[in-house]
Amino acid sequence: MANNISRTQIDKLGDRLRKGDITEADLRLLDEYRRSFTEAYDFVVIAIRNELGLEPTGRPAKSTTSISEKLLRESIRLTQVQDIAGCRLIAREIIDQDKVVNSLRRLFKNQVVVDRRNQPSHGYRAVHVIVRYGEKLVEIQVRTALQHAWAELSEKLSDLVDPAIKYGGGDPKNQEVLTEYSDLIADEEALESELMRDRNNLSALLSRDNLSKEEQDAVLASRRKTEQTERSVISIRERMLGMLRNAIDKLPTRKQ
Repeated sequence: MANNISRTQIDKLGDRLRKGDITEADLRLLDEYRRSFTEAYDFVVIAIRNELGLEPTGRPAKSTTSISEKLLRESIRLTQVQDIAGCRLIAREIIDQDKVVNSLRRLFKNQVVVDRRNQPSHGYRAVHVIVRYGEKLVEIQVRTALQHAWAELSEKLSDLVDPAIKYGGGDPKNQEVLTEYSDLIADEEALESELMRDRNNLSALLSRDNLSKEEQDAVLASRRKTEQTERSVISIRERMLGMLRNAIDKLPTRKQ
């Protein structure tokens, strides 16, 4: 905990933040608590850089406003907030995303994985790896390029139109657009998973010696299927990335 501040003191501070009944002393205490995550954040980021050769982006401490809003949305104590400190890694596709997550699980022994791909949160899809360092939690968001582009669109709409958009509120038309994009991403990533299975099947066939004529035909058929699926995946992914980036670019640069 920050210096000698107890968990009880921090949770009582969270109660005051939730009620909006805060003083200058509370803001100083919160700032001290936020800064107490720096060591844990640095540990996680340096380990990712040095051991995995990846370059995470992120922040050593969540903003005061974001913390207060999270406490209002969710029935949790301040000491239970998992993303006070956090960083992000972007993978090209879902196959790479799985590899990154597995690497993080091997790198950090004291961690929990939260997979938000099959059950997205208001359309948000990603995998979060929550690392515990001492008493501190650091959240690592692992997103594919498509998941990240969707999140950027959702963030920008929230900033420009209505903060409630990120959490399923706001204009239903905006929610429909985000849901549609999220569902399309899920379909594309299902194709990516199918491609991975096809590659594994082909690799298994190619590893065998003295293939019969039927097995050789199966290899050819598997190779054709894999190549066809790969072309489809690349085409769909690039088209969807273009659609999302275009939707982001069309939004105004500031709130109207």
